[in-house]
Order: sequence, then C-alpha cells, then structure tokens
Amino acid sequence: MEFREILKNLPEVKGPIEKKLSFNIKLKWTLIILISFFVMSNIALYGLANNALARFEYLAIIMGTNFGSIISLGIGPIVMASIILQLLVGAKILDIDTSTDEGKKFFQGLQKLLVLFFILFEAIIYVVMKGLAPEASLGNYGSLILIVQLCLGGLAILFMDEVCNKWGFGSGVSLFIAAGVGWRLFTASFGFLGPQGNFQPSGKVLAFVISLINADSQGAMLALAAILATVILFLIVVWAQSLKIEIPLSYDRLRGYSMKWPLQFFYSSVIPVILVAALIANLQLFGGLLQNWLGHPSILGNIVEGRAVSGFLYWISSTNIINAIITGSWQWRLFGQTLGHIAFFMLLSAIFSVFWVKTSGMDASNQAQNILKSGLQVPGFRKDERILESILKRYVMPLTIMGGLAIGLLASSANVLGTLTGGTSLLLGIMIIYQFYQNIAQQHAMDMNPALKKMMGA
Repeated sequence: MEFREILKNLPEVKGPIEKKLSFNIKLKWTLIILISFFVMSNIALYGLANNALARFEYLAIIMGTNFGSIISLGIGPIVMASIILQLLVGAKILDIDTSTDEGKKFFQGLQKLLVLFFILFEAIIYVVMKGLAPEASLGNYGSLILIVQLCLGGLAILFMDEVCNKWGFGSGVSLFIAAGVGWRLFTASFGFLGPQGNFQPSGKVLAFVISLINADSQGAMLALAAILATVILFLIVVWAQSLKIEIPLSYDRLRGYSMKWPLQFFYSSVIPVILVAALIANLQLFGGLLQNWLGHPSILGNIVEGRAVSGFLYWISSTNIINAIITGSWQWRLFGQTLGHIAFFMLLSAIFSVFWVKTSGMDASNQAQNILKSGLQVPGFRKDERILESILKRYVMPLTIMGGLAIGLLASSANVLGTLTGGTSLLLGIMIIYQFYQNIAQQHAMDMNPALKKMMGA
C-alpha cells in the first residue's frame, strides 16, 4: 500500500480542469513545447570534451534527440520504460488490470518510476562508458556535472511529454520524433551548407540538379533513387492509413439514427515501430558504448563508425541496397542481412502491437465497454457486452497482428531502400503528422481559425 502511495505522489503535470480544451489552447502549448524542444536541442552540454555518440546521428532521429545537447537522452528512457513494463504486463509477470481506473493509475505511476530510473541509468552509462566524455579541466567532478545535466534534460523531456499529452495535440514522444524527422527531411532535400559553412549541395534535390548539369549519371541516379523511395513510401503510407473496417452501430434511444465505429488497419498506430526502432537504437548505442569501454567488440557485434559490421546487431540492421546496386558494391551477404532486418522488424512489431493493444485499453473488451457507455449497439443484436465483445474479437486481434506485421514490413523495407532520412524515421514522421492532421480536423473542426480550417479541409 505504501508503494502505491509513492507512485501516486510522483511529480506530474496537472491536467486541465475543462473536459475539452479549445483548439487555440492546444495549439499554443504544442508550439511552446515544440519551440522549447528545438531550443534545448541546440544547448550544448557544459564541460563536454568528446562526443563519441555523434557518429550515431541516424539514431538521434528515432530517439528524438541531438547527441551532445542537454537533451541527449531524448525519448530513450520513456520508450525503454514502456517496452519493459509492457513485456512484464503482457507476460503476466506483473498482474495489473489496466481496464480499471485504479489499475491504469498504478500502471502509469509505475511507468513514470521506471522512466526516472532509466533517466539516471542512461545518463550514467553515457558518461561512464565515454559516450559523452568531460573536459579534463573539470577534474573529478566532470563526470558528475555531465550526469546532472543529462538528468535535468531527461526530466525536461518527461514533463514536456506530459504537457503535450494533457494540454496539447497528442503525444510529446510523437511530436519530438516528427519535429526531428521534419527538420532532417528538409536539410536532406535542400541542404546546401558544408561542415565549414561553405557551399556544398548535400541535399538530394540540389545534388540531382547539379549531377545533371555535370553529366554525372551515377550521382543523378543515387539522388533520384532516394527522392523516389521517399515519395513512394509517402504515398503508400497515406493510402494504408485510409484502410479501415467500419462496424455499423445504432443508438438505443434514438431510432433511425446510426453511425459507424472505425477500426483502422494500423490498429495500434505507430507505437510498435517506435518501440522496435528505439529498441534497436538502444542496443546499437549500448553495443558501441560497451565496445568503447571494453576496448574490443562485444557479443552484440563489432561497431565501426556507428554501424555494426558483424555479430547480432549486423544481422538486424539495414544497408541501402539500392545504393549498393547502383555503385556496384552489392554482395549477397547483404541479401541475408536484409531478410534478417525485415523479419526482426515484422516479428517485434506484431508482438509489441499485441502488447500495446492489451495494455492501453484498445482490446475488444474495453472497446465493447466504450461503445455501450456511449449508448450504442450493433443493429439486430441484443444489447449485451459479451455479444458485442465477441463481434469485435473477429476484427480487433486480426487487425492488431496484421497491422503490426504490415507496418513492420513498411518500415524495414523503407530502411533498405534508402529514403532521405532513413526508412523507419520517415515512416514514423509521415504517420505521426497524418494522425496529428486527422485528430485536429476531427476534434477541432468547429473552433479552429477559418483560414486554417480551409487549409486542412476540416
């Protein structure tokens, strides 16, 4: 009982008193958090001498961070806590009934406690394993100064996520990923500055134009392949987002009035891919840090310049096979790596999808309760929770598994095709932004600015 009291008294952001916040209030807080995120991502850690994590820049997108800044931990602690807790609850090691209000509060409190633990744990790991090394001039307190800064940044991300959940549009975790993806997609398309501030057409659009001018066919093909892969992925994801099953329902007190209850094909949304991508990112980070600490490759594999070249991590990571084919560096070993990457993503996405649905109140039982509480029922059937649950079971779990497999296939395929910002991150960015658009258009069609309403088609 005392432990539950501790969980209830953990620091948190208070939610609004109003049942429904206006569009302007949500927009204001979302923009405040977004601007704060970009500002903090450009605040360098005081006393940082060596940033060995800089070579993991492609992982920074997935983890919603900028290594070397005060928010170097990013969403890592939040995601890791979510993964572990979902596995424990899904395997019934922790018996928590998330269908009740008390169970949900206990689950959320336990998750926050785990997040606080991982903030401290990852901060210590980053510094002790020399991923972020302090300046020698700081003496014995250098490591402690860096750890404290990382912990403060981790707490800031945690509470910024809570502000978004309670006062803004959707999840802060999703917002941070989308912000990072959007920024890097723009620079990957139209970037024109090199490391020294000189003109360098690093953006693929500019590189394509300049390659055509210089008659560089290989350079033009490489740039065009990345652009086409990005456009094709965007179109497929937007199309797949529109796939859904609609359950016909009617109001028991209003005869003749009916509606449809939509069940999306991607039933568990982008959450499974976020969890799988973050798991791989954390494994690669830990493998690199462990290798730096030991001085030789670990059981996870040999990490060279931020990428695994052997071991377990190599066979679940991805390589741009289109790039390899165009440049003539194709090896049949890459085919095995590609299959391993796709299989790992699909399997873990399906598993996390099932766990997420069961622990977040999206299973058939909870959906049936929500429908009945809304005064709805399936026409032609008796108003009974068990009957409605049996009908929903025909669709919920198949959609959960198939949607998890499909989104895992899309993410992993995009990784190996070499999109502008990395397949997984781009997929997450597209789906998150599309869901933000849908939520805003549906929930605030009446109270948003007329000009914005017209632009969004609401």
